[in-house]
Amino acid sequence: MRSPPSVKFKAWPGGRLLDIPQVQALAPDHREAIETVARVLPFRVNRYVVDELIDWSAAPDDPIFRLTFPDRRMLAEQDFEAVRSLVASGDSERLKAAVAGIRARLNPHPAGQTTANVPELDGEPVQGLQHKYRETVLLFPSAGQTCHTYCSYCFRWAQFIGDADLRFATRQMEPVVRYLRAHPEVTDVLITGGDPMVMKTRVLRRYVEPLLDVPSVRTVRIGTKSVAWWPNRFVTDDDADDALRLFEEVVASGRHMALMAHYSHARELQPAIAQQAVRRIHATGAVVRCQAPLIRRVNDDANAWAELWRAQVAVGATPYYMFVERDTGPRGWFEVPLARAVRIYREATAQVGGLARTARGPVMSCKPGKLRVVGVAGAGRDKRFVLQFLQARDPANVGRLLFATWDARAAWVDHLTIEGWDELTSTSTNGGGRRALHLAEGGSHVRLFG
Repeated sequence: MRSPPSVKFKAWPGGRLLDIPQVQALAPDHREAIETVARVLPFRVNRYVVDELIDWSAAPDDPIFRLTFPDRRMLAEQDFEAVRSLVASGDSERLKAAVAGIRARLNPHPAGQTTANVPELDGEPVQGLQHKYRETVLLFPSAGQTCHTYCSYCFRWAQFIGDADLRFATRQMEPVVRYLRAHPEVTDVLITGGDPMVMKTRVLRRYVEPLLDVPSVRTVRIGTKSVAWWPNRFVTDDDADDALRLFEEVVASGRHMALMAHYSHARELQPAIAQQAVRRIHATGAVVRCQAPLIRRVNDDANAWAELWRAQVAVGATPYYMFVERDTGPRGWFEVPLARAVRIYREATAQVGGLARTARGPVMSCKPGKLRVVGVAGAGRDKRFVLQFLQARDPANVGRLLFATWDARAAWVDHLTIEGWDELTSTSTNGGGRRALHLAEGGSHVRLFG
């Protein structure tokens, strides 16, 4: 299995987005918005995305453009105006302080990532590791905490802004292996980021091979957007074949090897090289499972999801999750009300055959677990959202059904009033016989019947 000649990778970071020729052709107000928002949120795009995936004749309304470039409405109007004024003034110190303040209000690490998910070994935190679900840990390699291109909705945006206090990462596998040996209930390791596939294979090996020495680890997953943003990683990069051989080694060890591929739009699977990348991955014995959030103005359309799932099945990949946009970063710009998300999911699944109906959704990955919005029951004042835990911090809650009062505007769990939530996590009295459940940092809460 030999790859074609290498194609050189080139990317533009947020401060250089205006250098892209196609961006220079945009209207002045769009260019100013790009420059302003990129001072607050991280952006990066590579030439494959620019030249092959974005329809510049439709920009800035093109879905891939919106998926990769800043929009002024990603910031509150007063924040946008403040940053724009400070950029124009040249006052770097005040700009730095203003940006830090805005970022802090954007809930950089939602769902207890910094408080509830960090495991300990011998009384000390295990750096670069998160352990939320009993069977699964997340591993953040230090060299993999960037991406070939950044998604504008990314809930891990805090990994990319250069703040060490907000960044999950490790260079050391010895504490990770010790932790895994001490916790044989962990069977799955998800290597994530950022994107681990930005690493050269020789570096990726340093994180993968030690896992093969832990008998209890039966599944190795890699979360990656490279299949969409830089499929050359598996076809033309100078160590593409080495990466595929590493996948073969994991499979040969008797383990399940999965790439958790982030495809947000069917266009990402249209280029021949994107399809070739998936075929080459499959040839190693690894599988490709596909997931993405439902993103307003990008893929908030049933036809778009049906087309995406059909494209995935056509190349042998498995639709896996339709997520709800998380409560972090520019959520107000991208979030879709849960009622509409349910409708989009149902209308999309109705258009496809059984092999494309494997995607579970819409799913909120919140502090207690992965909570699927199954649908709506009842009518009038008795109308309820039906929710179900697909995964849970407490394994006893997996599969549990819950009911939430109907709210047409609700877009996240902290917008809902949920019955019977008391047993799931710590609660406190909130007056009037109700209890408040703190689900995320920053004071967000769920209103409970009680």
